[in-house]
Amino acid sequence: MAHGISNDTRSPAALLKKLCTQVTGLQDDAVTQQFQNALRILGSNLTAPVEVDEFQVAEKIKRKLVRQRREKDAAAFSELHRKLQAQEAIKNKWAILYLLFSLSEDKSKAVTKPLSAAHIFGQSLGQYATSTPMGPGGVIPIQTPAQEGHTIQSVTTISTGSSGISSIQSGQSIGPTPLPQSFAPSFAPTPMGQPLLTDKARPLGARLALSMPLRHYPQDTAAMSVALRGDRTVSRTRQQDNTSYELPESVLLRELVYIFQGIEGQIIKLETTRDGFKIDSKVGIPKALRTSVYKLAECGWLFAKVRKYVDARSTDKAFGLVGQSFCAALHQELKEYYRLMAVIEAQLQQEQDQGVSMGGMTLRRLSVWMADPLLRLKTLAGLVDVCKGKKGGELATVIHSYIQHGDPFIRSLIKHTLTLVVQPIHGIVLRWIYDGELEDTYHEFFVASDPTVKDERLWHDKYSLRKSMIPSFLTMEQARKILLSGKAINFLRQLCHDRTQIKGRDTAMASASEDADSMFTQDLDGTFQQMIDSVYQETSRHLLDILHTKYKFMDHLKAMRRYLLLGQGDFIRHLMDLLEEDLAKPAGALYLHNLTGILETAIRATNAQYDDADILKRLDVRLLEVSPGDTGWDVFSLDYHVDGPIRTVFTPESMIMYLRVYNFLWRAKRMDYILAGIWKGQMSNARLVRSIPELLPILHQCHVIACEMIHFIQQVQYYINFEVLECSWDELLKKVHEAKDLDHIIAAHQVFLDTVVTRSLLDEQSRGIFTQLRAIFDLTIRFQNVQDKFYQEAIDEVVTRQRVLERRERRNDEGEWGLTDAEEREEDRRVASFLQSVIPSTRAQLRVLAQSYQDMVQCFLVMLTSHSDVSLRFLSFRLDFNEYYKAKEPKLRSPLTFHRSKKRTT
Repeated sequence: MAHGISNDTRSPAALLKKLCTQVTGLQDDAVTQQFQNALRILGSNLTAPVEVDEFQVAEKIKRKLVRQRREKDAAAFSELHRKLQAQEAIKNKWAILYLLFSLSEDKSKAVTKPLSAAHIFGQSLGQYATSTPMGPGGVIPIQTPAQEGHTIQSVTTISTGSSGISSIQSGQSIGPTPLPQSFAPSFAPTPMGQPLLTDKARPLGARLALSMPLRHYPQDTAAMSVALRGDRTVSRTRQQDNTSYELPESVLLRELVYIFQGIEGQIIKLETTRDGFKIDSKVGIPKALRTSVYKLAECGWLFAKVRKYVDARSTDKAFGLVGQSFCAALHQELKEYYRLMAVIEAQLQQEQDQGVSMGGMTLRRLSVWMADPLLRLKTLAGLVDVCKGKKGGELATVIHSYIQHGDPFIRSLIKHTLTLVVQPIHGIVLRWIYDGELEDTYHEFFVASDPTVKDERLWHDKYSLRKSMIPSFLTMEQARKILLSGKAINFLRQLCHDRTQIKGRDTAMASASEDADSMFTQDLDGTFQQMIDSVYQETSRHLLDILHTKYKFMDHLKAMRRYLLLGQGDFIRHLMDLLEEDLAKPAGALYLHNLTGILETAIRATNAQYDDADILKRLDVRLLEVSPGDTGWDVFSLDYHVDGPIRTVFTPESMIMYLRVYNFLWRAKRMDYILAGIWKGQMSNARLVRSIPELLPILHQCHVIACEMIHFIQQVQYYINFEVLECSWDELLKKVHEAKDLDHIIAAHQVFLDTVVTRSLLDEQSRGIFTQLRAIFDLTIRFQNVQDKFYQEAIDEVVTRQRVLERRERRNDEGEWGLTDAEEREEDRRVASFLQSVIPSTRAQLRVLAQSYQDMVQCFLVMLTSHSDVSLRFLSFRLDFNEYYKAKEPKLRSPLTFHRSKKRTT
């Protein structure tokens, strides 16, 4: 082998050189550079910088040929590649293609001078994938045995960037300390006492390097090593730290024991300005050891940070139970850390006592021991940083956000910490949903209580959710169920005086500490969800049963419908008949006790007498605030007294809404009552007035106006009674029967009232329409007064004429003249005066009233057609059933009226 590669044409080196000559087409003397590149590639154990994919390498070669404008060569390569794929004998086709591609690299990237074998196989070691990262440190020569007595000096780099523990898995600290691999496997130093590798055991690149004679490489590797050591010396002189080998490693180990506990030593000091530890620059410590010490000192810095947080927060009572649990979890981890420190210190002390100098504790072994604690301290310090300023549910949310970590070790640590943190929350939840007790002195629970709220507002205002304190592992629906469960228990005990215990309470309380982790592992364990659902369902069902049976909620709800929403027709009609005379008086002349007596009379005379005595006792008369000019009709109102638990549903606000709706319905019912009286007066007085032919046109005009008003009021009454009240009432009953908790009943009742108020034109949006409707109602009352006055005068005229006729007939029977000339002239003057005073004025009043009524109805219809409610727009169609107003008003003929108004509102 020492005579050169040309002497043995079958050697791997000769075959490789021959291959390079054939591929490049150069002579033997000119192919040296390519041959060296091939040797470097074959001798390295590096992973290729591209994916091991034959197709990708082939495509890369084609693209390179195309960029060089060698399309024909690219086509030829494609054909050759196809033939290569057909060769089954060749297994590693990708390696062949990659070798050819590497050999064809640009000459400008190649080394310009020949290299020694040591450079050929040591050049890529800095990029070798080892556990110890290669840093910018010094280099030392390594003696590698060669064949025939020759030695090749390879160069390797000393690591200064890591202590070599990054490849050691956490928790694997038992057994001998593994040697971090800083060399390629085929060129590592041979351990003492182990046989050297034979030629067959060496890789192909190593055998090629050993087969090359040294005379082909004139560069002196020994001189190169000296130069490299000189470079290292220059680099060291540029550093401010003393990196000489003066301080024993045992002293550093003893110093690190104090550093691990956050205590500065004699060599390693704590710099407050930089918030970290620093080695005394005058102490002689190698650079690699300095780096290892700094990395190990990170444990002490992290430990001090966590301990400082625990010491500061442990005495802070305002931190709450959840915060104290977090401090307890941190304290547990620090206690385990103290145990490790005790073990390390005992180990060092034992070695010192026994005088052990070889095989004992070293920095590298200590790095292995501290790998797991360092990771734990990093995690805990990260939690300390993000948990600053948090407490209660917010603190649990922040910790829970780290539980979805990819590292199972960190995930287990976070889970253990979170389990301790959520135990107070879990305990408060259990006491709240089973006993209704809320022990939250430091306001860290997501259910808040206001002690100033009275019992009658317990359900609405006393308890609420603190959304910022709801942990992220609880959904809003779960938080709502927890709130309702505790509220239901307090409602039952304080308002319903029911202390029935919830099933399963003792079992849940006994296992409270064991099941705490079920709160944040609901995706794997549904125990917590099942508990919340069962308690919520049982408490809500029990509360609704108490309301329906003991406090007769449905009976009171139906009483509201019958009396305040005028559902009891016979009672309302009889009450109006009894109150007509009294309510016609001025509002100031009414007496409450008289009206109350009339109310009791109406109850005894109708089917209302069969209602429950408790319901009838709650029904009462209420007089509204009197305004100037008001009559009894304007201030009279029925009232219904509610107390106890049912007041939670029938709140004072909802009773005011009932009162508003009642006043509107009472006014509309009065219009219906008035028009019924007008029609009755027309039917009864028609025959009497027909004796005066001059009054027939007025009678006809009164009849036409009355018919228009009756049609209008009937359509409005139908709309209110059926499309508003009945539909909404049916929906309310359906929701009440399907309700799962009291909140559902309250919400359904509120929706019912809101719908009735909105569709009855009592909301803010319909204020203009309601004002127009009240003006139409006022015209109806004016028409009643005009007609009553006309009929009174007409009847008086008929009676007067009847008397004159009777006197004339009586005189004729006595044989005298019926009337004298003076009496006839007086009678003619009186009749003429009646016809000239009553008929024109009445006709003018009716004409003005009819025109005003039509104008108001027309305006009312225009407003209805532009309303957003479909049912109100349909009401306009029924009111104008014969399209009389549509022919008069162009706006009613336009189908886009509603759309234009909708655009304006939006």
